[in-house]
Amino acid sequence: MIHLRSLLFLIGQITTIILFAPVAIAVYPLKPMTRSRIIGYWAFFIMWWLKVTCGLSHEVEGSENIPKSPCVILSKHQSAWETIAFQTIFPPQAWVLKRELLWIPVFGWGLAMTQPIAINRRDGRHALQGIADQGIDRLENGRFVVVFPEGTRVAPGQRGRYNPGGAMLAVKAKVGVLPVAHNSGEFWPRHGFLKQPGVIRVVVGPMIRIEGKRAKQVSREAEQWIEAAMDDIAGQVPTG
Repeated sequence: MIHLRSLLFLIGQITTIILFAPVAIAVYPLKPMTRSRIIGYWAFFIMWWLKVTCGLSHEVEGSENIPKSPCVILSKHQSAWETIAFQTIFPPQAWVLKRELLWIPVFGWGLAMTQPIAINRRDGRHALQGIADQGIDRLENGRFVVVFPEGTRVAPGQRGRYNPGGAMLAVKAKVGVLPVAHNSGEFWPRHGFLKQPGVIRVVVGPMIRIEGKRAKQVSREAEQWIEAAMDDIAGQVPTG
């Protein structure tokens, strides 16, 4: 049954991407913030479709910590789930992502319309500068910036090296850092097809202030909070 439900979800996901692509193209003349809001409606549908087909939903703890003014979100990255769900949880946002994602037919084109911060991971220092320059622009235009500090999807129970790019952006832009932990990988594996039923837990931490701190210190504080929160929510067993 899980195989059939996961297949049904995938069919709906691909179909809606194809159908929604013309909408993403049509709204290109609009302001980036407006484009992001409109394109974000697809994410709300996918979250509903995921619950209907796979019995997979989520709950958010600490939503009161989400500020009204833009900040940098540093989050754990375990699967593709958070790249969709965060659009329904947080205010309009821009993502720091590898530029290769924009080359994916249809999906990448729609993604480009949201004006992400696309970087070349192999470009080292220039990539960090790109995050800072483009990130400040997005923040000044009222959008949150989402950064996965480990740089790639990390399986549940594992821990990657935290890169300071997101913290550096926060310090330069003089905005706070919002740490986020979740266990999406327990239900939607990073390289798996099957979606397990259950409830993904998303925990939003208190804002990390940047006044008087260097980027490395801010990054370290975010890492400590995220990993401690992961220890608290890790090991939740799927219900199906």
